Amino acid sequence: PAVRGRARDLGIDLRQLRGTGPAGRITHEDLEAYRTGGSSPPSRAARTGTEDIPVTGIRRAIAERMALSKSRIPHFSIIEEVEVEALEDLRAALNTRHGADRGKLTLLPFIVQALAQAIPRHPEVNAVYDDDAGTVARHQALHCGIATQTDSGLMVPVLRHAEAASLWQNATEIRRLSEAARERRASPSELRGSTLTITSLGPLGALATTPVINRPEVAIVGINKIAVRPVWTGTAFAPRRMMNLSCSFDHRVVDGWIAAEFVATMKSLLETPALMFMEAQDD
Repeated sequence: PAVRGRARDLGIDLRQLRGTGPAGRITHEDLEAYRTGGSSPPSRAARTGTEDIPVTGIRRAIAERMALSKSRIPHFSIIEEVEVEALEDLRAALNTRHGADRGKLTLLPFIVQALAQAIPRHPEVNAVYDDDAGTVARHQALHCGIATQTDSGLMVPVLRHAEAASLWQNATEIRRLSEAARERRASPSELRGSTLTITSLGPLGALATTPVINRPEVAIVGINKIAVRPVWTGTAFAPRRMMNLSCSFDHRVVDGWIAAEFVATMKSLLETPALMFMEAQDD
């Protein structure tokens, strides 16, 4: 305190001093040395220079595609909070039982499973829009794009006929496609033809996002990080694992009410995961 008081009286910013006392503490001697010019504040070298990086190849194609998507599609997004307690318990139980021989399940196959059940109720979102021809093609098949970050930029390999595969089959194929994309082994046919895309920031996560639609699709589903939040149960607040689902839509062909119904269906399926498997069995 005495050193701080004296520095204040002298108009000296203690952050400019390097202490010589125990644990780097600034002493009266350090203060006097600085006052009389015996020491100088530590300095850092200024960083200079600019690196010009040509935007070519895949990176340029991605940039042009994203710019075209934002310029031609009137986006709107719906962000919904989803409780994933039951889903995460199910995922943990399945991984404990089968993870060693089938591979660990991530959240993605469950999102795909929910989409496969939601699409027949909301076919408007599983479609592609040819805005030049003025036609919308609604697909019964779910060819799910899996947005994958690679060293070359964002790539979207396609999980074909996700509605016809089991949870484990989709999980295995997602791993294969993601690895092929990251290693630049994905074929051109594996990178086109999606009808609806899922995007996620993976372990980085985010509270909420507003994903850009993978044109010419009319919707995209964004997964955000799972976090424990206090939730009102009706009698008290309780900790619950929660995740925000961020979905963007093309407002030219998907109305707000339809989009909201689709998101509500996804929320219901993810919060009660048994429903998506029971309904898959019924189908």
